[in-house]
Amino acid sequence: MAVIDRIAAAGQELTTWRHHIHAHPETAFEERQTADFVAERLQSFGITVHRGLAKTGVVGTLKAGSGNRAIGLRADMDALDVEELNEFAHRSRHAGKMHACGHDGHTTMLLGAAKYLAETRHFDGTVHFIFQPAEENEAGGRVMIAEGLFEKFPVESVFGMHNMPGVDVGKIAVRSGPMMASADFFFITVKGVGAHGAFPHSGVDPVVIAAEIVLALQNIVSRNADPLEGAVVSVTQIHGGHTTNVIPESVSFSGTTRAFRPEIQDLFERRIKQIAEGVAAAHGATAEVKYDRRYPPTVNWPEETDIAAAAAAEVVGEGNVLRNLPPVMGAEDFGWMLKERPGSYVWIGNGKEKGGCMVHNPRYDFNDDILAIGASYWSRLVERVLKAA
Repeated sequence: MAVIDRIAAAGQELTTWRHHIHAHPETAFEERQTADFVAERLQSFGITVHRGLAKTGVVGTLKAGSGNRAIGLRADMDALDVEELNEFAHRSRHAGKMHACGHDGHTTMLLGAAKYLAETRHFDGTVHFIFQPAEENEAGGRVMIAEGLFEKFPVESVFGMHNMPGVDVGKIAVRSGPMMASADFFFITVKGVGAHGAFPHSGVDPVVIAAEIVLALQNIVSRNADPLEGAVVSVTQIHGGHTTNVIPESVSFSGTTRAFRPEIQDLFERRIKQIAEGVAAAHGATAEVKYDRRYPPTVNWPEETDIAAAAAAEVVGEGNVLRNLPPVMGAEDFGWMLKERPGSYVWIGNGKEKGGCMVHNPRYDFNDDILAIGASYWSRLVERVLKAA
């Protein structure tokens, strides 16, 4: 493994940064302390800092040489609404909030690369270090783009990285095409006529109708989507009623769909509306449907994926770059950035033991052993894309 010596020597500093961020988790659009920490570090490296995109976003800009090419590197900063169950010294100090997805590590790895690149400047052009809020649920990447991210900080390509528990330390995975699925959310309210629980014939029962819709939605995957397509429909919440002997006026439920292609997203949106409204009408009720396309599929561009793989090979060795791992049905709002600019998204192995439980688990912890690997990957990627003459 060829981790950059200068970055390896800063390993304890990186670990200290990561533990500080982990101990102070902040969720969507509330990452003020984290943003302060990031901005202070960037400024101390001599990097120009811009703040305010998507409320708490931070973009650091570093130029070297006379080249006019530019690259974007993105890390997410937010935590999750999870109560941490770990007992180590850097456990969350904020009740009900936790870095359960490793964004503390992602932020630290990009800071480590920024420090190295600012010190060495072995590249020719401009690097924009994009520290994004609200990756979890709220699509902060989409907000940054809508507020002018790529107009204010033009780039020819943009790259992202996420840790992956279960993949060995020292391995980096990347593939061309779909890497992660879309994440759309649907919200349905069935409105009937309330009644006494003992006299259901005097009302229109939205509970029974909602149950029928929930089951019917599964036919979209089993009977409308091509069996070779990746497609998921999951109802994850149902709310209705307030006591045992009253049929309520309405029932609301919601859930998520996942797909790798926009055409399947189109299918989901169309069929969910048709099924919900049709089933409700058949029983004398109505259904209101809202469909939110929150995250597009994360689809890697071929040329940029080859570049990312080559940079990864410089750090972990050709044999440790995994090019054929299957995509996953989890989602990532970096997909919005890949819709706007060419780029690629990699998974860095978080290990099978230390920090090895899956993300979004209350006992998860990012593996400090990979901080220098990730920072080295980012650095070699910049030096490869913006190769100095």
